This record gives sequence, structure tokens and C-alpha cells, in this order.
Amino acid sequence: MKVAYLFATQKHTVSYVLGRMILPQLEEARHGVEVVGMFFFEDNNYVLLDGNPIGERLKKVADTQGIQLMGCDQCCYEREIADQLMDGVPIGCFPDLYGALAGNMPDQVITL
Repeated sequence: MKVAYLFATQKHTVSYVLGRMILPQLEEARHGVEVVGMFFFEDNNYVLLDGNPIGERLKKVADTQGIQLMGCDQCCYEREIADQLMDGVPIGCFPDLYGALAGNMPDQVITL
């Protein structure tokens, strides 16, 4: 099964759920499903900043496993971080995400 994650809620989503649960499972190839994309909203976009420890680990896994990472464009512009994301991590809106995933569509989308 292929899944995509939308990181929409604020409290502990990225630091705990992604950083301490999902990411270690992906790093150890024991997550149980194929993750094809991750889209970040609001303050969750800070994980995509160049130099963020969780983000750097995530980028490495994403590059290895073919996971599309994307930050919400309006959220990044509002926080003035659009030009500070890791190399190769785009920003966009839902149409951009759909286009990026078009060749590898998820079976389920999970919002955290």
C-alpha cells in the first residue's frame, strides 16, 4: 500500500510523530507501507529548513526511498522561510502536490 502524509496539526506532530515514530521506522525499513509523499502545513514547515536535524534525516530517507517532500507555499511565505528550505524541497499548493505525485499516487492520505 502507498500512503502520503499531510502534517497539519501543530502540537508534537513533527518532533514526536515524525521524528520519533515514522522516521525511525523509515530509516530501518520497517514502516510497513510505501510512503510516496509528505506535505507540511503551518509551523511543521520548519522541519524542512536547511540544517534542521529531523529534516536532514528525513531528506536523506526521502532521497533514498523516492518520497516527495513539499511545504505549503502560503505557510512558508507567511513565515518568511520559503528561501531557506533544504535543496530540492519545493513549496506548492494542492495542485502542485497532485502533479508531483501523479506518477506515484498514494492509495491513502493520512493527516496528522
